Amino acid sequence: MDDVKLQFALRELRTFLVSWRYWATILVVVLLFTVTGPFGTGQTMPLLQRLSFWTLLHVMAFSMAVVFATMIDVLLEDKIPSRLVRMLLGSALAALPIGLGITLLQAGFTGDPITAAEILEQASVSLPLCLLLCLLTYLTSSHALQPPTPHAPAAPAEPSASAEAVRETPPLVQRLKPENRGRLLRLSVQDHYTEVVTSRGRELVLLRFSDAVNETAGVSGRRIHRSHWIADEHVKGITRERGKLFVETTDGTIIPVSRPYEAEIRGRFGVKPPVSAG
Repeated sequence: MDDVKLQFALRELRTFLVSWRYWATILVVVLLFTVTGPFGTGQTMPLLQRLSFWTLLHVMAFSMAVVFATMIDVLLEDKIPSRLVRMLLGSALAALPIGLGITLLQAGFTGDPITAAEILEQASVSLPLCLLLCLLTYLTSSHALQPPTPHAPAAPAEPSASAEAVRETPPLVQRLKPENRGRLLRLSVQDHYTEVVTSRGRELVLLRFSDAVNETAGVSGRRIHRSHWIADEHVKGITRERGKLFVETTDGTIIPVSRPYEAEIRGRFGVKPPVSAG
């Protein structure tokens, strides 16, 4: 794992681990297991011991599943398109080490022997729970951490924005601060963030560029470089300098076009005349 991917994975983990949903879920599960005393713990452990056992077990299991899901998500981003599938795979891989952790914890609390059969049994029990936890991780890291878009009175529409466009706000724009939510113009990679430029401003979003592009649904646009995406309406014209193709935007920004995208960009915008001033 290179430094960029490692740093991004750590940011993702930190973002998730400070989520109140994560700790609230653990708290609810721990209390439920402590009160009901499943797997014989109600008969073999007094209340405080049972509370300690289930707290250690669930914090260990939840955290291990989150770490595996996040790391596999980052490592296999270029090989598996679906983020949810990557995270499910990571959570499934976490089942075996979680099974080992549960077996060791049981040995410490109850004196049960540590055997390969017991580890595998605990892993098989943990697998479906890991996959369910993965769904929570996915929703929290991708959507639930973002503030919901309030159904407040709409801001005055810009003259060039149609009512249909306002009603179909792209998911990416909904992540922005209310004052920056306008027509989506372009995206660019900025360190570990994606810079989102709209008709009302610009903002850095902690989101992988590929995921940001996937959230531009409803906007006619295209990727022109591994680090740049642009809306069709934001293209003023294309130029070529020293053998390299560039897109000029309506605000005068010059953006390079990668060779894999040149044919598509020439075909789409090559005959488009530059927009004259005024």
